[in-house]
Amino acid sequence: MNVLLKKFTTPFETVPFNEIQPEDFLPAAKEAIATAKKRIEDIKTNKSPETFENVVEALEAAGPEIELIAGIFFNLHSAETNDKIQNIAKEFSPLLTEYGNDISLDADLFKKIKKVWDHKAEFKLNAEQTMLLEKSYKSFVRNGALLNDAQKERMREISTKLSTLGLKFGDHILKETNDFVMFIDNKDDLKGLPESVTEAAAQTAKEKGQEGKWAFTLQYPSVIPFLTHASNRELRKHLWLANSTKGYKDGETDNKEIIKEIATLRHQKANLLGYESHAHFILEERMASNPKTVFEFMENIVNHATPAAMKETEELKAYAKKLDGINDLQKWDTAYYAEKLKNEKFQVNDEMLRPYFKLENVIDGVFQVGKRLYGLNFVQRFDIPVYHEDVKTYEVLDENGKHISVFYADFHPRATKRNGAWMTSFRGQKVDNGVEVRPHVAIVCNFTKPTATKPSLLSFEEVTTLFHEFGHALHGMLADTKYESLSGTNVYWDFVELPSQILENWAYEKECLDLFAEHFETGEKIPAELIQKIRASSSFLEGRATLRQLSFATVDMAWHSSNPDSIRDIEEFEYRMMNKMDFLPAVQGTSISTAFSHIFAGGYSAGYYSYKWAEVLDADAFEFFKEKGIFSREVADKFKANVLSKGGSQHPMDLYVAFRGKQPNPDALLRRAGLLSK
Repeated sequence: MNVLLKKFTTPFETVPFNEIQPEDFLPAAKEAIATAKKRIEDIKTNKSPETFENVVEALEAAGPEIELIAGIFFNLHSAETNDKIQNIAKEFSPLLTEYGNDISLDADLFKKIKKVWDHKAEFKLNAEQTMLLEKSYKSFVRNGALLNDAQKERMREISTKLSTLGLKFGDHILKETNDFVMFIDNKDDLKGLPESVTEAAAQTAKEKGQEGKWAFTLQYPSVIPFLTHASNRELRKHLWLANSTKGYKDGETDNKEIIKEIATLRHQKANLLGYESHAHFILEERMASNPKTVFEFMENIVNHATPAAMKETEELKAYAKKLDGINDLQKWDTAYYAEKLKNEKFQVNDEMLRPYFKLENVIDGVFQVGKRLYGLNFVQRFDIPVYHEDVKTYEVLDENGKHISVFYADFHPRATKRNGAWMTSFRGQKVDNGVEVRPHVAIVCNFTKPTATKPSLLSFEEVTTLFHEFGHALHGMLADTKYESLSGTNVYWDFVELPSQILENWAYEKECLDLFAEHFETGEKIPAELIQKIRASSSFLEGRATLRQLSFATVDMAWHSSNPDSIRDIEEFEYRMMNKMDFLPAVQGTSISTAFSHIFAGGYSAGYYSYKWAEVLDADAFEFFKEKGIFSREVADKFKANVLSKGGSQHPMDLYVAFRGKQPNPDALLRRAGLLSK
């Protein structure tokens, strides 16, 4: 029997990665789909009067095997892929899309759902049941249940095509990331780079068969330090251009036509369903509700950030001219001069901080935060199968020793893993026939690797990234709902970043840093004055950083809030969208969109604004913690009870108000960013 269809006999029924072969996925998915369809047929042919239990709950429970198999497959496709998996994905993804369409476009099934919906007042449902019914009904409607047969067929075509285009987009970016290497054989060209960076580059070159040279790639821990520290301007430009042209060059990895087709198909799908645009369709199920609210929200922040960003840019230009006679500051210069200026103004830089942020210590730090806030204990396990030797596994227990979750941690870059950092689940939380099913949660990152002489020493940005992803993980681990589709991070997209972004705040607090930040060689705790410098520099160039993030959100909304057929020239389109928020010369032949995985291969289409939206929530929420103490169990218990444990079982604003006692104040974000006087 296919291992993916058997009950897992591993500890906590974790995924038996050591037994799974790529060839197992397609036959397992097909059999699981057949099983689910039989259960759905039973729902449709049930002669009993329609109830919440025999229709909505039954549908919720129809396909757990498919959810499990798909979750395993797509997580491997992102974190440990290979040619076999990428080829299987071309059939696997459309297969799941077809199955989804078969359900959502089934007229007889929808009639059953609609009967329950129309008579919901008779069933005396609780809040979570009401939310599941609403989500189920809307899902059918939003996937075409009210369309005629011809329109339904067009919906199928669009959905199937989109499922393959997103995978193709991601495969192109992974290939370009892996294919590019900049070898350096002249030691003078390494000037300005810290020893840790050159040592890692020498190790990379050796791994690539070029011992005695230094290799720099487009992996985050390689490209960012080079752009930040390398004195050689031409090499900075070369690396920056390589990173900024991913998916944009003609050839086999060209994404230009792919993103146009994705945006066009999304627009056509929205029109079929009666929406003005994809953004109107998406935002109907978001806290923001509509594009107008998003644009007004972004405009308000842009208006506050622009004066600061203009001033910061002029200061950066003047500093580059004063230091090196640079009269034409370019995009490949900003990280370099910003780092030098920050160091001059605040006497703090990443290389000064790295020795205090040994990866293992930072991991212990987030675990201690989880313990102090929520009473969690993390016990490393060595008997849980993993998909790569780098992956560490933990059992998560509460204060009474009760099993809460399994936690996977995968921290370093490799050719089989896509760039970035994310949280995911191999199993969601739910109550199944009265039995509590606890989640299996993972975070996947691309942090600085250890070298021959040093352990993995993180930049401060990597530290905040770890706190961010761990916040997502807490959202998954502490889930406590009945239905998996409403559990953990299954929330409105502009609410999902609250648990992650709020946890970043702890990384700036002395009370937290004192728990784990110690020199990897001497054991000395991070000095108080260094923590103060971290805090003092936290809003350095914040105006520019804010506009940069909002410029990405603006590009996203522009792709998705009107007919994308009007976008002929991607560069010209991006220039129009971003020009008012970027005060440096545009660079011809580069593009953001063609490598914008969040919106073209992830789930953030018409949703990238949610990072800033959630910052309003997290800034306001953290002020509550600050009032009571950052490790206040009183506030943490409220956050757990009303946010982390509830998932999407209620409307997010209701959950937030239940936690905070009031709606969020946008000024909290502006105050924290230094863009509004306190």
